[in-house]
Amino acid sequence: MGYRTNGKIYAMFDTEQKTERFRIREFVLEISDGGRFEQYVKFQLTGDRCESLDPFSKGDEIEVEFNLRGREWTSPSGDVRYFNSLDVWTLQASSQAGAGSSAGSGEEPPMPEEPPHFGEEPPF
Repeated sequence: MGYRTNGKIYAMFDTEQKTERFRIREFVLEISDGGRFEQYVKFQLTGDRCESLDPFSKGDEIEVEFNLRGREWTSPSGDVRYFNSLDVWTLQASSQAGAGSSAGSGEEPPMPEEPPHFGEEPPF
């Protein structure tokens, strides 16, 4: 299932190599919901999509197409936790901000080859 939103790049993080075949890059969008407060939403890019953020800078208005993902994790002590991620598959300069480069082909990406490995503690 795909979703789309627009916002201003608030923060950009370096690509992290999690395993030999899996890497991830996160960024935060400042999204106006029409209310009193801005929303700061973290998205992630995986694999070859990590470079699609390179042409952009903090403060750029972009449009993001993403999938909502969720997973269950059971700790070694048996505690169950749930994690969500917003996996980006395309991003481009926002149409309100003018022309810009587009990343991705517009089709849903495959799941990462290897999911992140969680130790005894959750990853936050």
